[in-house]
Amino acid sequence: MTSEGAPGDHPGGAGRRVDRAGLVVAAALAALAAVLVWDANKLPATSMYGMGPEAMPVVIASGLVLLAIGNLIDALRGNLPPRESMDQKPVWLIIVGLALLIGIIGFGGGFILATSALFVTTSAAFGRRAVVADSAIALVLTTLIYLAFDKLLTLSLPAGPLERLL
Repeated sequence: MTSEGAPGDHPGGAGRRVDRAGLVVAAALAALAAVLVWDANKLPATSMYGMGPEAMPVVIASGLVLLAIGNLIDALRGNLPPRESMDQKPVWLIIVGLALLIGIIGFGGGFILATSALFVTTSAAFGRRAVVADSAIALVLTTLIYLAFDKLLTLSLPAGPLERLL
């Protein structure tokens, strides 16, 4: 027997199969790129020359196309790594955090409280159990971010009761 091993023992060998999930991911990446380019073309032209606001979505779409091509090649060759089973809890914690962010802002709670809620749920999704410490860190960080945007950059963020105190 040679040192090459049996057919199918090496990547791209006869023992590999097309990865259907990889094909779906490649198609989804390509579809997202197409949506970005389509949306960028709908933006009104604000610049007579040079790049306008439509340039960045096209750059991002180009990167997504490259990722889609790479993923497609690996899926067709069967070179994608095997998937592990997934713990649903972190995903649901982040979804709850995003829902809280939208809900708190929607009901007038403001940027600081909304972003703090997202920070705490995301840290819990990554396995931290220090909710009180994470809440304190989140309030300090989001307050500093709010002040930087509001006072230094003069950009408005959603205001709530805490923002009105500042």
